[in-house]
Amino acid sequence: MRRRRNYAEHARELGNAPPAEPLILLKPPSSLNAHGAPVIYPEIAERVDFEGELGVVIGRRTRRIRAAVLPAHVAGYTIVNDITARDLQKKDGQWTRAKGCDTFCPVGPWLVLKEEVDFDALRIVTRVNGAVRQDAAVSQMIFPWVLFLSLVSQFMTLDG
Repeated sequence: MRRRRNYAEHARELGNAPPAEPLILLKPPSSLNAHGAPVIYPEIAERVDFEGELGVVIGRRTRRIRAAVLPAHVAGYTIVNDITARDLQKKDGQWTRAKGCDTFCPVGPWLVLKEEVDFDALRIVTRVNGAVRQDAAVSQMIFPWVLFLSLVSQFMTLDG
């Protein structure tokens, strides 16, 4: 069963120490894709993988915000498939091309309002043809989402 790199166990699985700071990547708008829509594999990629992730939907423009008050800027949560061309990621040494391909970020199909989420019980489960491939509690992430987004908001405006 795969675990995402946001989790210490997955970092160890890959033979890496957990990162000291969150790893930041950018998914361009052209990578966004609707739930159930086809993912287009670029001809330059040989190995394409999936990663189920928590999607945080920002409700209003946010810049340089502390983690403690960040939840007030959130509209809700969704599911994101962070698709990656692993061979391009390894070749480039950075992740823009590998994660930024058109259609490489399917989102949804639903938005859960922030008042309806119990983070102590929340799990990200990814299935491929019905078989569970990833299963991890959001509470076990190395960097809680509020700290991660607070860090990002220090150098990049989060639009709502």
